[in-house]
Amino acid sequence: MTSAASIAIEDTSDVVAEDYWAKKGDVDLYMHRKYKADSDTPRPVLVLVHGSSQAARTSVDLDIPGHGEYSTMKTFARLGYDVWTMDHEGYGKSSRTEGYSYILDGVEDLKAAIPIIEKETGQSQFAFFGSSSGALRAGAYQNACPERVERIALSAFPYTGKDAPSLIKRALRLDEWQATNSRQVDAEYFKAMVTRDIVGLTVPELPEIAAAAEMANGGGSVPNGTYIDMCINLPIIDPAKFTCPVLMLRAEHDGITTNEDMADFYAKLATLDKQIVQISGQAHNMTFGINRHRFWHALLSFLEMPARLDSLQA
Repeated sequence: MTSAASIAIEDTSDVVAEDYWAKKGDVDLYMHRKYKADSDTPRPVLVLVHGSSQAARTSVDLDIPGHGEYSTMKTFARLGYDVWTMDHEGYGKSSRTEGYSYILDGVEDLKAAIPIIEKETGQSQFAFFGSSSGALRAGAYQNACPERVERIALSAFPYTGKDAPSLIKRALRLDEWQATNSRQVDAEYFKAMVTRDIVGLTVPELPEIAAAAEMANGGGSVPNGTYIDMCINLPIIDPAKFTCPVLMLRAEHDGITTNEDMADFYAKLATLDKQIVQISGQAHNMTFGINRHRFWHALLSFLEMPARLDSLQA
């Protein structure tokens, strides 16, 4: 028997794509939404929060011809979710400013975007997924606005950053990150990113396609604020403030965090509804991997966990 949470997308129904804009003061924030066209029931909302190195749709809405579905947005839209993502300040189509787009700036971005999602969906609580600095942004938003977060999944999550190999190397270039608010990205940048932890767990076409998508989604630079935060400002998130269900995900190969650092955060979570899952055959960017379907399965299983019963009469 197939589990209710299995990823087996055979539905060919059209997926509706819509664009929105949020305002954070003078900053314009680009938002993108996908959902299945023929759904008549209210769809659960899933908010995807991108990380340091690429705009939102490059991260979670990529198409790589000949290699099956790559878009996390389309995948979960076809599974019945109302899926949203946003370019944070300085990324993609959102306003390019002199700001560094630190983690807590990302919280303000989410505060500007969430009322639009509430208006369009009629819902006031949402599921969130964030990876790497996106997990930090999503987690910091939960700390600030817990009433908005129904459940949250955190992937490649650096709690303190202690002993994380990639962060140790990154800290050696801290002066460079602090000297300018942004860095350039191109195909070589994406190639280095997806082979940083291990070679062979992404398709060879990915760097060129990701770079082209990044240019199409707004340009070839990303802010440095999250790099700086992860080098010198962790921890930013308080696990004692999490009372909603939490899923923590870690790839087999990921230098941004360690098992020990994630386990420390997991142990301190206030909620008892918590899971920690390590997925083999994956590197840091789970949405890019050849085994992304295993990540999708873990996320869907978490999202569809039945509510607990508190009475034998229920």
